Amino acid sequence: MNEMTRSDMSRPAATGPHFDRTQEDLGNIVELGHVNVTVPDQRLATLFYISGLGLTRDPYLMTGIENMWVNIGRAQFHLPARAPQVVRGTTALVMPDRPGLLRRLGAVARHLEGTKFAFTETEDAVETICPWGNRIRVHAPDPARFGPVRLGMPYVEFDIPEATPLQPIADFYVQILGGVAGVARDGRGEYAWALVGDGNQLIYRPGPQASAAYDGHHVQISLVDFSGPHRRLAERGLISEESDQHQYRFQDLIDPASGKVLYTIEHEVRSTKHPMYARPLVNRNPDMTNRNYVPGYEIGRWALPEA
Repeated sequence: MNEMTRSDMSRPAATGPHFDRTQEDLGNIVELGHVNVTVPDQRLATLFYISGLGLTRDPYLMTGIENMWVNIGRAQFHLPARAPQVVRGTTALVMPDRPGLLRRLGAVARHLEGTKFAFTETEDAVETICPWGNRIRVHAPDPARFGPVRLGMPYVEFDIPEATPLQPIADFYVQILGGVAGVARDGRGEYAWALVGDGNQLIYRPGPQASAAYDGHHVQISLVDFSGPHRRLAERGLISEESDQHQYRFQDLIDPASGKVLYTIEHEVRSTKHPMYARPLVNRNPDMTNRNYVPGYEIGRWALPEA
């Protein structure tokens, strides 16, 4: 060992600003990829998701009338053409320009008469309902709450029965999936949460749609450790589909201690070697038309600039 190395080893540890390094932890679940609900009418879905909300139809995949993939930042809605499914809860979006959103929703209202479509403003969001009853809550960008997201899907909130224990739901995501999860409280009461990517969450809290029958809708997540959760799920008989080399599915969340089923929501689980993991998604600026077109401004940015 030379003198320079010995000298370096004797130096005190570097000092500097204190950082909470745990804020950088993602755990094993690194992506909330999509929410999948089936819809019976692709025309009405286009009116609501594309014209009304102002989202972007994926130009590369599922471009026919049998399915539609809709981009929202780095996440998607998948909308296969079948009998309608309704998430038992609320899917949240972050979008800029609330006045523009309200104008678009107002413009499509007459085309969606006779459906369940509706929208209202609240203090911190625009609450919308799709033609078949799916609830979508649109927030403005908020770095303190959603980080740098300008356009995205920050959480999906599932309504669970009042008596459902919350800590075992968090335990499931930690012990079975290797994620970061917990129980928290806000102005609406206690809820369980699981981190699913950079700032995105799945949330479970008592809510009005808890009694609705599960109809098969699903969410898609991606895991770094793909085989470990598969092994733990398989040992408990929870794998519902062996899709392919890069994907499997499960439906039941259980209490890891007792094995009791707590809630049913299908998770489509992908590996980070899946060909579509972190696929760059096209997003548009919905306020750009042929009448006000300016080159370069037709692109919708998913992230805010650094402060």
